Order: sequence, then C-alpha cells, then structure tokens
Amino acid sequence: MFVFYIMDTLVSKTLSYLKKKKRILFLTTSNRWSGADDIPKSTQLARAIASKLNNVKIIDVPSLKIYPCEGNVSDKNGNNCGVRDAVLTDKQKNPSGYHRCWASYNNKDDDLWKISKELFNSDCIVFFTSVRWGQANSFYQKLIERLTWIENCHSSLKENSIVKNISAGIIVIGHNWRGESIVDVQKAVLNYFGFNVVNSLCWNWDFTTPDDESLESYSNAVKEFKKRFITK
Repeated sequence: MFVFYIMDTLVSKTLSYLKKKKRILFLTTSNRWSGADDIPKSTQLARAIASKLNNVKIIDVPSLKIYPCEGNVSDKNGNNCGVRDAVLTDKQKNPSGYHRCWASYNNKDDDLWKISKELFNSDCIVFFTSVRWGQANSFYQKLIERLTWIENCHSSLKENSIVKNISAGIIVIGHNWRGESIVDVQKAVLNYFGFNVVNSLCWNWDFTTPDDESLESYSNAVKEFKKRFITK
C-alpha cells in the first residue's frame, strides 16, 4: 500500500481540494514493460493520493485498447468531429449519450468508452502523466486527441458544454525538462475542452536540470521521489 507524505505542499493542496468532491476519476497514462519490477512514478503518486480518499476511480490508460484519433476535425468535408451521427449507440457503454466519436463508432473493440462512461459520472478528473522528450507521453496525447469531440461539440458545433461542471487538473512527473511548460499547455487544452480547471490540481515535479543526464541522477531521482512523496 502506498502512503504519501501530506507534509508536501503540492500534494496537500491537491488533497484539500479533492476532499470536497464526491466522485473523482484519476487517469494514469505512463507505462512500464509488463515484466518490470516497478510502476511509473506518476502512477505511484496517483495511487498514493487515492489511498487518502474513498471516492476515487483509477483507470490505467495504457492497459486499454484505444485507437488513434481519426482526424475528423479537418478532413476534405470540413469538421465532422463529434456530430450526432457518430454517437456510440450501445447504452451500456454510453449511458449518458454524450460519447460521439467516429473512432469508437468504426472500431467496435475500442475501449475509450470505459473512460468516458466514468468521466461523465464524475465531478472531478485528474490526469497523471510522465514526460517524454519534452512532452506529455504518447498515451496521454492519444487519449486527449481521442477526447477532442468533447471540445468540438461546444466550440464548433455550438452545443452546450458537457464538462463545464467537472473540475479537472493534470499532474506531470518528469526528470529534467519542460514539466512546467507541459502543465501550462495542458491547462490551456483542458480549458478549451470546457472543464473547470483547478490550479491546485495542476503541477509538476522535476528532479534536476536539463543538463543533468547522468545515470546517477536517474537513480537519485527515484530515491528523492519516494522520500518526498511516498513510503511503503
């Protein structure tokens, strides 16, 4: 069981806000090889925070089969993303009726519904991501692209926002490069989507500076992360 140190200011502010919410969804997006003897630091942190609450659902995004975005926002016919014809008709997968994505419609084994179903039953969502080459990792990016219909429905199709009452944030765990910039960009993205973006749910942690690529620093980062946030 993971237990985090509440003395950490960033985590304590996050926890303080989350305690006010009734139904929380954590989406972890980093990964390891199936035979690895650890789990990503961002996933460890999500589990640690969840251990202090009793109303959190955690979905490990890399474990799901999620197809790439088809790019229907801008094809030869213009913008066809999130139109009513793209609705997922399975009531068990889409009880809210909000899930309108062509990639789900065209691929019956697509698992995005497992996220959207929980999302629309939550009043708060927090994304957890690692940093890879100065960006949020590819699992996060694929997910956020596949959720574009949430934004497109109100921005281009001029419908009401379906997530305006859902609080949102992103927590970024990296090593030495662009963590703060990623938070800034993704806060803007979540704002465009229409979420209620909460500052105390948006932060990053980097261990060292961009010029430090030593093997020792990577080893020390693991120790510092556990010392600052987590103990077993």
